[in-house]
Formats: sequence, structure tokens, C-alpha cells
Amino acid sequence: MLGYLLRRVLAAVPVMGVVALFVFLLLRLTPGDPAAILAGDNATPEQLERIRTSLGLNEPLYLQFVTWIGKLLHGDLGVSLISNVPVLQMISQRVEPSISIALSTMVLSIVVAVPLGVIAAWKHGTWIDRFVMGLSVLGFSVPVFVIGYVLIQLFAIDLRWLPVQGFQSISKGFWPFLQRIILPTITLSFIYVALIARMTRAAVLDVLGEDYVRTARAKGIAESGVLLRHALRNAAVPVITVIGSGFALLISGVVVTESVFNLPGIGRLTVDAVLARDYPIIQAMILLTSGIYVAVNLLIDVAYTLLDPRIRY
Repeated sequence: MLGYLLRRVLAAVPVMGVVALFVFLLLRLTPGDPAAILAGDNATPEQLERIRTSLGLNEPLYLQFVTWIGKLLHGDLGVSLISNVPVLQMISQRVEPSISIALSTMVLSIVVAVPLGVIAAWKHGTWIDRFVMGLSVLGFSVPVFVIGYVLIQLFAIDLRWLPVQGFQSISKGFWPFLQRIILPTITLSFIYVALIARMTRAAVLDVLGEDYVRTARAKGIAESGVLLRHALRNAAVPVITVIGSGFALLISGVVVTESVFNLPGIGRLTVDAVLARDYPIIQAMILLTSGIYVAVNLLIDVAYTLLDPRIRY
């Protein structure tokens, strides 16, 4: 087990190396003068030369890469060109809302979707199955921002049960924190409940036709035991894959939800950086997103081995 994990970790190193190389070349190989891109159209020659010197653009490309990697390994992601604030500090200030929404969304989605998928597979062909699949189609079909605005209108404006927008750190109280993530969590959960429920239903339905499930039933094992211990566990590999991939997508793709609910997360930070051509932030966000994907895939591989010890690739 330890050797397998070590191989998976070592396999992730070259992936991140390629990503780092791409991020480094993103600015250096962009058509035109990188200093002019960073400084804008109205920059003076003195400003351009100062930017080239500060970024080491006058040095050979390989020396620039070595210097940049060295800073990266020491946690130096550069300084924002717009606010002149260290990029790492800006990300640390914005990461809590995105992580909070992603975690709460995945917890709610798993708690709701997995039982729905199992029940739909168990009651295959009945009105329950059709109802669950109908909900899944609805969850995929309705845009996220529409769901968000409907929830705001109903629970924040009409009923006045919850705040309309904004975010409150959990360090300032759990209830104010919870009030402000309920609506974003429910909004995002519509999509992921639909995705996980459909995958769970398909995987469990495939397993229910296996010989060992019929044998378990023939032995007199209760139906709940058959569904949970035999069917769901053996169908868990594709479900775990969807859950892990969904979490990675949530971390990097909550831009719309953060905009609807005015949440100061990393999604909005990325959009603002792209609009302002703030390349240090863009580079850092690409690295962060890639690192999350690599880490999630590593955790998925570990989960595979725990669920099915035969998987050792």
C-alpha cells in the first residue's frame, strides 16, 4: 500500500512540473513585449525597463525559469500588478468562502444523492425511479444563476429568513457563517445531486444483477444489507470518481455562484485578475487549480485501493 502511494505521488511530480513550465511560459512567450503587456499602453520607456529588471526579463530564459521555480518553492507567488499585494496573501484572504461552499456542497450532495441513487436502482422501473431521474434532468437543465436568483427571491426577499448576499467568516460565529452559505450551497447542490444520483443509480443497478448479490439474497440477508454491504460498496468506485472530480470542479468553478451571492472567493479573484491582466494572480490560480486536481486524483486513487484491494496500478 505504501509503495503504491509513493508511486502515485512521484507520478504527480512531473505533471506539476509541466504545469509550472506552462505557467512560466504563459507570460514570457506571449506575443509582444511582456513588460509592455504588464505595464499597459501608456507606459514610459523608463517604466518598461524597470519592469523588465524587476522580473528578470533581461536574463536568459532558463535563468528566469530557475529563479522563478526557486521563488515558487519558497512560497513566493509574486506580487499583484494592480494592488501591489503579495499574491499568496490575496489568495489566503479569498480561499475560505470557496472552500466553505465546496465542502458544504459536496457534503449535502453526497448525503442526498447517494441514497436517492440507491433507491432509484432498487426501485428500477417504478415511479420512484422515474421521479429521481426527472429530478436529475431538472438539476442538469436549469442554469445555476437561475436557481440562485429564485432562492434569493424566495428565502431572502420574500420570507426574509436569510441574508441576500455576502460572506461571514466562521471565526466570527458559526450561525452567521451558516446563514450566508446555505443559499449558495443549495444552489450548487442542484447540479451535483443530479450528477451523483445518476452515477450512483447506474453503478448500483449494474451491480444488482451480479451473481454474488443473488447469492446474498438467497442466504436471507436483509435487503438493506444487500444494498449497502454488497451493492453500494462494489459500485462505489465510479461514484467516488464523480465525487472527487466534482469537488475539484467546485473549487475552481464557483465563479457564477460567487457572483450571484457576492462572495469574495477565489473564483471572483480569478475573473478580476483576467479582466485586469494581472498575470501573477492568473499564474498562481492556474497552479492552485492544477494542484487541487492532482491532489484530488491522488485521493481518489487511495480510495480505490481501500474499496477494492485488487486495484494496484
